[in-house]
Amino acid sequence: MALSTETPTMSARFVAARQLVPGIVIAGLVAGVAVALEAPLRAVITGFAGRPLALPAMVIALLIGIAFNRVAARPVFTAGIAFSVRAVLRAAVALLGIRIAFSDIAALGPSTALVVVTAMVATLIAGVVFARLTGRADPYGALAGAATAVCGASAALATSTVLPDYRDKATDVAFVVVACNALATVAMIAYPALCAALGFDARATGVMLGATIHDVAQVAGAGYAVSDAVGNNAVIVKLFRVFLLLPVVIGVGLFFARGGGHARTGKLPVPMFALVFLALVVVNSLGILPAYVTGAMAEASRWGLLLAIGALGLMTSFADITRAGWRHLLVMLAVSAVVLVVATGGILLISL
Repeated sequence: MALSTETPTMSARFVAARQLVPGIVIAGLVAGVAVALEAPLRAVITGFAGRPLALPAMVIALLIGIAFNRVAARPVFTAGIAFSVRAVLRAAVALLGIRIAFSDIAALGPSTALVVVTAMVATLIAGVVFARLTGRADPYGALAGAATAVCGASAALATSTVLPDYRDKATDVAFVVVACNALATVAMIAYPALCAALGFDARATGVMLGATIHDVAQVAGAGYAVSDAVGNNAVIVKLFRVFLLLPVVIGVGLFFARGGGHARTGKLPVPMFALVFLALVVVNSLGILPAYVTGAMAEASRWGLLLAIGALGLMTSFADITRAGWRHLLVMLAVSAVVLVVATGGILLISL
């Protein structure tokens, strides 16, 4: 009797789906614990530092995941963790689009938008250049550049989906996420004082903070610590950078798909999640969904990213992170300096 060549039955698909459950559950537990710890840790860190400081839940989830790397290495968890880093991550990034409206972007004005775009492009190029100068792989430079240019951890995760697979990929993403948070926290404290020293008004200060600080949370923290006007301007500029996640991901995908850098096997650009991201920006701009729906989608995106970064941590060992070395950190410092210098220089030019 000939073997059947039919597609897998519902039973087979159920078995395959069931294999994902343990890994998804452990990543979900990591995400849940991270969220539960965020507020208590914020209180402890703020009390110790004497000023409002926080460790974002995404970074907490990553660190918890790394701590349980040996547990997660068991075969029973492998499929679900890999699914979380791939499929769940793409869905969560796509849902980020619901937070952005074209009206917010239009409010920036062409000169401000040009400064932000120029700083982002310079940072992306600098990432690859400094990676090569320090002997790091091009994909690491792309990760560092994209995370610094766009929106920190979320951008690093999104960019990783279009990079070629290589041995230290998970470690590189984890390193960039941790470094981004550390540098963004330093920037949140230092950059408002720099703006004051340069004599920037509320608009210029908001643009500078929004254009240079890595993560959304630290942008808001820095801006609203100065004033509501500065905070509003900073968040709008930051959302513009988040909107540009789409062309950044496509551009990075094209670079590697065309044989750029040291890799020859980049994934095809224009992934489906990027198109969904853009579609949701359009939907949010039209205002056709009630607030509770868009709020639920934004929350789903947040939890999806937490799940994905928890899974990424579970795939990464602490030893791998420490082996990354000072050259990895030097690249992150360099791209952070580039976005600061280019953006600040552009603001000074348009203020003349």
